Amino acid sequence: MAAWALLALAPVAAGAILSFASYYGNHMVLQKEPAGAMVWGYGEPGAVVTVTLSSNGGLVLMKKLAQVKEPSGTWTAILDPMDQGGPYTLTARQGLENVTLRDIYFGDVWLCSGQSNMVMTVLQITNASQELAATAHYPYVRVFAATPSHSDVELEDLEHIDLPWSIPTAENLGHGNFTYFSAVCWLLGRYLYEALRYPVGLVEAAWGGTPIEAWSSPRALQACGLLEDMRSPALSPSISLHQHFSGPQTPSVLWNAMIHPLLNMTLRGIAWYQGEANAFLHTDQYNCTFPALIDDWRRAFHAGSAGQTEPLLPFGFVQLSTYRRQSLQDSFARLRWHQTADVGVVPNARMPRTFMAVAMDLCDEHSPYGSIHPQDKQNVAHRLQLGARAVAYGEKNLVFQGPFPTRAVLEVTRALLNVTYSQQLVWRQRDTPVFEVCCSSPVSMCRWLPAPMVAVGSYTVTLALGGCGTLVLALRYAWAEWPCEYQSCALYNTQGLPAPPFLLETLSSSSRAGEMELLLLHPSSLLSWGI
Repeated sequence: MAAWALLALAPVAAGAILSFASYYGNHMVLQKEPAGAMVWGYGEPGAVVTVTLSSNGGLVLMKKLAQVKEPSGTWTAILDPMDQGGPYTLTARQGLENVTLRDIYFGDVWLCSGQSNMVMTVLQITNASQELAATAHYPYVRVFAATPSHSDVELEDLEHIDLPWSIPTAENLGHGNFTYFSAVCWLLGRYLYEALRYPVGLVEAAWGGTPIEAWSSPRALQACGLLEDMRSPALSPSISLHQHFSGPQTPSVLWNAMIHPLLNMTLRGIAWYQGEANAFLHTDQYNCTFPALIDDWRRAFHAGSAGQTEPLLPFGFVQLSTYRRQSLQDSFARLRWHQTADVGVVPNARMPRTFMAVAMDLCDEHSPYGSIHPQDKQNVAHRLQLGARAVAYGEKNLVFQGPFPTRAVLEVTRALLNVTYSQQLVWRQRDTPVFEVCCSSPVSMCRWLPAPMVAVGSYTVTLALGGCGTLVLALRYAWAEWPCEYQSCALYNTQGLPAPPFLLETLSSSSRAGEMELLLLHPSSLLSWGI
């Protein structure tokens, strides 16, 4: 633990001690307009706390009065919406006591959470020395990191802090391996700052080797029927894949200790990189547990901030990268599909206001941290910030995801399948057998056969069906743990974004002159395909 780790003040011990809650501090970023930033802390039960926001020159801009609640000894205040900028001073007064925070800015606050690929620090990534040296150019991207902690009960405040609100430096961004500060989080914030040109605050609350169940509240788990089955640790030590896959697995313990304490914070968005652990635990429940976590966190942050954090809080995530090159297992492929609620792309009806960075083409077999921890986090963050700008900030005409199939036509006499895509295609790798078709019945006994690409047009891929004939029941793309080499998957768009993996059922809809139109449908269950 860092020498400066802070022990949070427990409400029962607050007494007459006036303080802000643990994660407010000098150099912090508070959420700008149109939301009002919520601040809270501890005081004498029954007393009144005056919260004052002042300019750097001492001019008082606003005052808020807050009653200290009994018996918790906590107070809360919602500041008037503020335009981006700073610096400001924030003071809380109770009688003769006062506490002052300085160098405060208003901007956008993003929470970054997940497991070890989110925890990987700037020190560990490609071109680390250059990235660390560049930090001096970004003094208005402020960083904060909670200490990995777990609890059997919901905590009101963080128990420990690894990195209090700080101006970025090479030292605090590259503190050590799998400590702080998150490379994906930092690069996302940096890229957003370059686009927005106003302050960005980044809050890291992540722990390696942890399944989604540990980050989920009991409410979210209950929504997926998992709560009653999970009174004991979710993942046995024998399943641990790597020395860094060693975090707590008991349901809700990270929600309790690392997310619940942050609920009063007004946020602009969330970035999430998690799922590797669930490729080996409750994999086929992830299509419920992940959307349920998103829904639950949104409700909780909205309520905790007294409505200041928007109800459909933008939520971005990284689709799983790769692990084992020669693996015949498809748990990573299934998990990637489930990350989209079995639709293939986001946002969708089940996952509104979400965005995804596809990472299956960013493999790194020789990463010193194991192939499950690719070092190229720059492309991950670049793809993530494109989604954030389009979905969270409403930037028009910004392409933020790769091409996805919209139509399929079967040429019966030639045994060819023409698949039409949503965007112009770039055929980057011609020899990779990435398309497969199911042409056996019953589908539960499906034997997937390769469907080689014989031609790629501007928007259409032509596949040879070979032994499949004219019975095509399903089509899938990049359905493998390691589907391609680095930045060399088969299909991209003209912006360099990879086509995401998919599994789609087909259904004959019409035919004419030797052609059969096939509807592309999302499968109701992967189990029906023997997957």
